[in-house]
This record gives sequence, C-alpha cells and structure tokens, in this order.
Amino acid sequence: MAGAQGRNPAAPTFLRRATIRVTGPRGGPELLAEEIKALGFGVSRIQADAVELEGTLADCMRLNLFLRAASRVFFRLGAFSADSPEALYRQVREFPWEEVLTPATPFSVHGFVRHPSIKDSRFANLKVKDAVADRFTARFGRRPNSGPDRSRFVIFLHWEKERVQLYIDTSGEPLSRHGYRKIPMEAPLQESLAACLVMATGWDRKTPFVNPMCGSGTLAVEAALMAANRPPHLLRKNFGFMHVKGFDRRPWEALKNEARRMAAKTAGTRILASDLRLEAVNAARKNARAAGVEEWIEFDVCDFRKTPLPDPPGVIVVNPAYGQRLGEEKALAETYPAIGDFFKQRCSGFRGFVFTGNPALAKRVGLRPKRRRIFSTGPIECRLLEYELYEGSRKPAGKNLPEP
Repeated sequence: MAGAQGRNPAAPTFLRRATIRVTGPRGGPELLAEEIKALGFGVSRIQADAVELEGTLADCMRLNLFLRAASRVFFRLGAFSADSPEALYRQVREFPWEEVLTPATPFSVHGFVRHPSIKDSRFANLKVKDAVADRFTARFGRRPNSGPDRSRFVIFLHWEKERVQLYIDTSGEPLSRHGYRKIPMEAPLQESLAACLVMATGWDRKTPFVNPMCGSGTLAVEAALMAANRPPHLLRKNFGFMHVKGFDRRPWEALKNEARRMAAKTAGTRILASDLRLEAVNAARKNARAAGVEEWIEFDVCDFRKTPLPDPPGVIVVNPAYGQRLGEEKALAETYPAIGDFFKQRCSGFRGFVFTGNPALAKRVGLRPKRRRIFSTGPIECRLLEYELYEGSRKPAGKNLPEP
C-alpha cells in the first residue's frame, strides 16, 4: 500500500511517522495551525477546515490533549488508488491491520466519499469494514466486532475521485466537545468554535474578558481555561488512540502530569459573564463548575447594557441571537442597535466583538467594523466583527456602512 514508504516495518506503531490531519471549525484553520506550532510541531499544509503535519501516533496524544480549536486528529495509515468498490475492498484487505488492531477490539468505519460509483458513503464504509473483518477471519479464524460506535478503534476513509486515504481517528468522539457542558441552553456554540472565537479576538489572557449575553457560558469558560493554561481534554477518559494495538498508558499519564504542572492556580485576570435570564446564568455556572473554572468567572444576572465593566478595559464579546426562526429577526431589530449604543456609551477603550450569522442585523449595530472574520456554525456562515471603541465612533445606523 502506498503511503507506508520510509517506515520501518519492525518498528512499534507509535514510533512510525506519517501524515497527521487535524480538522476544526471552518474558518479557523489558521488559528488551529498556530496552536499546533505552539506545541512545537511544524505545519505542512493548511486547508479550509484542516491542518496537516508530519508526526507519530504518539504525537497524536499531545495534539488530542492540548488543542482547543480541533475537531478530530487523524493519523494516516496509507494511501492508494481505487476505481471501484471492489478495488477498494481488495486494497483495504491487503493492509496489515493486525499491526494496529487486535481481534478482541471492536472497530467502526466512518468516511468522506466523493466517487461516481458510490451514491451513499455508508456502502463504501461497509466495504472497508468487510475487508478488515475478512482479513482477520482468514488469518485468525475470528473477526473483531464492528458497528457505528466511535468509542473504540475508529477507521476513517477518505475517498475522492480515485485517491483513497485510510486514517485512524485518534480522537474517537469529537474534540469539539470539551466535556464540561452539562446544560447547553438554546443554540449553543460548539466548544471548539468558541475557543476559535476567543483566540481570534487576539485576547492576551492578561486583560479582562467580558461576555454579556453569555447563554450557557461557553465563551467565558473557554477564556478561563486559556487564561489558566488548562488543556481542554484533561478530564476526558477515552480517546481513539487508546484502542490501537500496542498502546502504552505510561506516556499518556506522563503527558497529563506535565499538563497539570503547566496549569496555573488562577486565571490571573478578570473574566465576567452576564445574562438577563437567571436560568442561563445558572447553567453557565454549572458548566463552569464542571470545567473546574467556576471560581475564576464573575457571573451576573442583568441586561447586557448593565454588565459590570472592569478597569482597565480589555476584550468584550457579544454573541446575540441570529433571528433564524420566523418572527425572531423583527424582535431583534432593536437589540443590535442597542449593542452599538452599549459599546459606544460604556465600553470606551475596550475592543468590542459581535459574533452573528445575520449580516442584515449586524449592520444595525451602527458601528464601522475594523475587521471581520468568517466562520461557520453548522450550515450558517457567521462573522466575527471587531470594533475599536473610542469616543466619536458611532455612525448613523445603516448609512454608508460597509457590509459586515
């Protein structure tokens, strides 16, 4: 199988180098690449929703533990050409799966397929599953159990045109869930996207971070985890790499101990979160408690315009509703101008940000954005709009303003 060149067949799997593909929220790969570089890795390729680098399966442990903006970490096993489902089956069956998987370990297959012979990617996944199972049956007289569950050994198939790439999904369950959100509230931000947004503000983790309209508190919790240098997945018990044949738990425990030593005892700055609804603030508190950062966040129940603001100023991020449901946009027509007034009247010296998926409502903020950055949350294209707040920055709503 192509893609295995340069490997020593006798070397333990964890010592072999290969392409590692790290996916993340669309719009955030540059931020993800910076995270990866900060961990001491080089980056070989940046795509719309992924970053590639070279490393070992052991390196995937560090990436899974420390990356905040990642969704999954894939370790490439090999690549080849296939022009039909039958060719796919033959090539997959030739791969020495017994080097990375035991007959006693359940596995699952998931994938992305764009090939004219395949109308449903589940059919291609089934071909891969059958090829793996048939190889084990022929060699050992038994086959591993398989199913859709991603909690054990996970194979990821990427088949586009005639190029096939096979990966181990070393994350298993997605990294986009950081494991602390017990009460999500409505339309919550994915944790990895929230981390991207905090990073995209350029917050230095020393000045205050303020999050009015906090909802379930995801932005504030991510900010607190960053300020205290706490890895997002330190409390997680299961990853896909743990089910690879030859996995040694000792280096993993040593890595977690290293992370604990690096973590600070306090956030070192003020982080404030407010919401008009008591139930939202209660949910945010519980989520912060689950993340171990409740004591580092100052919560308040109030209208966003009355949010206590610290001195000196820092970063303030507002994530208002987008008006996706019928009738909601009209109700929000007064909220967005009020955000602009709040920024202008109370937030002088701060760097203000609005994250929204509604460009028409964003224009009603009435301030000229200094910078805009596009992200996606599900099917919705969203913008993180930055405003430099100083006296005289207020512009007439809707007049001569650039498209957000």
